[in-house]
Amino acid sequence: MAKKLALEQKTWCVAKPSTEEVELGNNIEFACNQIGVDCSIIQEGGQCYNPVSPINHASVAMNLYFQRAGRFAFNCDFSNSGLMVLTDPSYGACLYSFI
Repeated sequence: MAKKLALEQKTWCVAKPSTEEVELGNNIEFACNQIGVDCSIIQEGGQCYNPVSPINHASVAMNLYFQRAGRFAFNCDFSNSGLMVLTDPSYGACLYSFI
């Protein structure tokens, strides 16, 4: 059985910097097509739209999925392109969710 991270320890999921652009696109598509994941924040006008880059948008989408799916380590794997972090990756108006 997979272990869930301690509830008091905040964790987020972001894309590994070395991830190829095609894979980042696949991660966005997968995450944003899951029930309960609202990726409107990475659409034009959304608070995480800028900077417009695949790694930024993928990181936001991957984290939305990771949080929604229960913060299990395997929900941040994304074919070994995800990275769990302990430091809040939020910036400016772009707030990475933590459920």
